[in-house]
Amino acid sequence: MLYPFDAVRSLILQLENDTSLVEPNRLRDRLDALDRLDAYFPSIAQEAAGFARFGQGLSRRAKAIRDRFDAVNTDLYEGIRCQIRSGLHPHGLLGWLPSSFSTEDICAPAYGLGYDYLDELIGEVFRFEEPEDGHISRESEKLLFQPTPARHIFSLIGLAEVTSDDVFVDIGSGLGHVPMMVSICTGSRSFGIELEATYVERARQGARSLNLTQVTFLQQDAREADLSLGTVFYLYTPFMGSILSAVLNRLRREAAARRIRICCYGACTSVVAEESWLAATIRTDANSIAVFCSRT
Repeated sequence: MLYPFDAVRSLILQLENDTSLVEPNRLRDRLDALDRLDAYFPSIAQEAAGFARFGQGLSRRAKAIRDRFDAVNTDLYEGIRCQIRSGLHPHGLLGWLPSSFSTEDICAPAYGLGYDYLDELIGEVFRFEEPEDGHISRESEKLLFQPTPARHIFSLIGLAEVTSDDVFVDIGSGLGHVPMMVSICTGSRSFGIELEATYVERARQGARSLNLTQVTFLQQDAREADLSLGTVFYLYTPFMGSILSAVLNRLRREAAARRIRICCYGACTSVVAEESWLAATIRTDANSIAVFCSRT
């Protein structure tokens, strides 16, 4: 059994000797290593405590590793941002991601809400600035905003077979990371419909900062918004009850004119699955992405 000092020394030696950890596609391993270091050295502000517990030598070596990994990650995030802004390689984000995880990760079902290293990547690339909760008003049937985990968004893109010919509409888009990711990865035109003005403004800022001209955010009530352009719709349970029923009725009328796909995540999935005008194409589990196609 290793005592804390021996465990820290062994960890630091391992991280110092593994030179492959500075390769861009080792993001998950770098973030895991940083988490492990933080367990022993919670913050730079507590450096003195680290000195007292493990000695100056190990503490300084741990800080050097942390600084090196942080610098690599910062360069990675900024490189992806520059690539997106340039518009020269619109599939750059999706093209980079498969190299950072195994085939088993890609093929495994994306169950559960838990966030992972992909959310760290997306958060740093998009630089979300969430508004203070005190500025947000909610009706009783509207639910607290939570971002869709990044792995579920990539699952959605594949399961719904979204292409550049589609018009993607996120109903209850929050900070807008789903429409932005879908547009970046597929070249599709994307819309986010969100009633809360502060979220819409933050989403617009994010899209402008990345030069995403194919992404539009609308401050509208989903019960009244123009849905006539959409071919793929997404709902991460932004509301329930009568509001959800009204929006599904709107979508049913749209489906009478053309074939559409509806992607769901969360508690609304069971409600959508009961709609007779829809046929499930993949999964109806609230803990994973479900995809439905209109029967017409």
